[in-house]
Amino acid sequence: MNLAAFFSFVLLTSITPGPNNIMSMSNALKYGLKGSVSFLLGILAGFVCVMAACALFSALLYDIIPSVRPAMMCVGTAYLLWLAWKVWRDTGEEAKAGTLRANSFAPGMSLQFVNIKIILFGITAMSSYILPYYRSLPAVTGFVLLLAASGFIGSCCWAVFGAAFERLFKKYRGPVNTVMALMLVYCSLAILFDL
Repeated sequence: MNLAAFFSFVLLTSITPGPNNIMSMSNALKYGLKGSVSFLLGILAGFVCVMAACALFSALLYDIIPSVRPAMMCVGTAYLLWLAWKVWRDTGEEAKAGTLRANSFAPGMSLQFVNIKIILFGITAMSSYILPYYRSLPAVTGFVLLLAASGFIGSCCWAVFGAAFERLFKKYRGPVNTVMALMLVYCSLAILFDL
C-alpha cells in the first residue's frame, strides 16, 4: 500500500469542509465547545458504524453502486439542503430557549448515515487502499478505527475553530450563517453534480 497517498487522502478528506465539519463549527458557535461534545461523540459513533459497513460491504456496494448511488445522492443532497436552511434561518433564539437539539448525540450520529462524503470516503479508502492489501479482521478493524478517528479529529478541529471565534461569529451571526449555509449548499451541489 502507498502509505503517503493513503494518509494524504485521509488527511485531506478529514479536514476539508463537509457536513460534519460545518455542523461541528456551527454547534460550537451556538453552544460552545463543551456543549458540542455530545454531537461530536455522535459523529464518532456514526463514523465507526459507517466505516465498518463500508469495510464489510465494500465489494457488494462496488457492484451495485450504479443503482444505489442516485438514491444516496438525492437523500444526502436533500438532507444537506435542509441543514443549510436551518443554519441560514438560525437566529440563536433556539439555542437560548433549549428547543434546538442539533447538538445532541442522535443528530451527530444520524448525520453520518446520509453523509455521502464519508460514505464515499469509506468506500474509496476500503476498495482502493485497504482491502487490496489487508483482509484480516484485526487489520481491517484497525483501519476502520483509524478512519473514524481521523474524521472525528477533523470535526473536533472545526468545533475548536468555531468556539475560538465565538464572539466574532456571534457579532456577525447573519453573514456567518449565510456563509456556512452556502458551504452546505455547495457540498450538496458537489454531491449532486460530482464537482
